[in-house]
Amino acid sequence: MKALFAHGAHDLRLEDCNAVAPGPGEVALRMRRGGICGSDLHYYHNGGFGTVKLREPMILGHEVAGEITALGDGVEGLAVGDLVAVSPSRPCAGCTECLRGLPNQCLNMRFYGSAMPFPHIQGAFREELVAMASQCVPAAGLSAAEAAMAEPLAVCLHATRLAGDLLGKRVLVTGCGPIGQLCILAARRAGAGEIVATDIAGPALEAARTSGADVTLNTAESPEALTPYTENKGSFDAALECSGAPQALAACISTLRPRGTLVQLGLSGDMAVPMMQVTAKEITLKGSFRFHEEFAVGVTLMQKGLINVTSLITHSFSLADYAEAFTMASDKSRAMKVQLEF
Repeated sequence: MKALFAHGAHDLRLEDCNAVAPGPGEVALRMRRGGICGSDLHYYHNGGFGTVKLREPMILGHEVAGEITALGDGVEGLAVGDLVAVSPSRPCAGCTECLRGLPNQCLNMRFYGSAMPFPHIQGAFREELVAMASQCVPAAGLSAAEAAMAEPLAVCLHATRLAGDLLGKRVLVTGCGPIGQLCILAARRAGAGEIVATDIAGPALEAARTSGADVTLNTAESPEALTPYTENKGSFDAALECSGAPQALAACISTLRPRGTLVQLGLSGDMAVPMMQVTAKEITLKGSFRFHEEFAVGVTLMQKGLINVTSLITHSFSLADYAEAFTMASDKSRAMKVQLEF
């Protein structure tokens, strides 16, 4: 079978990869769709991000859905032919953090397509995959494209959960890429009364309006657009920072009300934090990293029609056209979520 390997910056290769049979508690999958994530783009453009660098060829991909082709011994609740969303998160269940009830912080995490450990954890952009049955969430009623959105949706459901009670609250979302869009959808589903979204690109803000943002602000065209929201110590009850830009972090803190909550999702390296404002306004600052149980919740929300992600999927390419797909995914003026078809 073929798999998409990253050998280094701008060095992607579609190469042979050995297929294996499912063992006890595992299933074999014929992959159907895979979404190109920001981390995949970091490996493509830079060979990694921050201190995380490729040290060996690695299969990319972790936003995937597939069709079950075989069951290993002891697998129940799944059947050959089922379309499933595949969680890339495989905590060990035995380390200190897992036993504390924090599987997303697992010390031995095996997350598809990650160069953090060595040897690297190989990803899921391949024609066939063997996964644990516990990773597979039945996605009946969804398209393969929708099912492959379960992973980024889970990231945003985890973040909105950390933001606390949003019912009737005013929420700021900074950065309107796929994660920002999904945060808008998740915050609205959580009952947010008003959502203001910011970005530096017009197309992203147009998408944010489609996703349900009440107000969209272009902070490139109007750098002071958020200034009115800083009056009287701030306007927002919660902020979801999805860009990883220091300016956006500072804007969130300036516009939050006293005792507001800021959840940081965007990853772009360390940022300076205006701690005087954090202290004076008693702001709660939280990081949000990955997810666990939110993955299955996301699939259910999509199945029930409570969250619709279809407008975010702007392009799809065959696996053989991976170069064109990564080029398109890198062009934020044209693409939101780009997926590979297997």
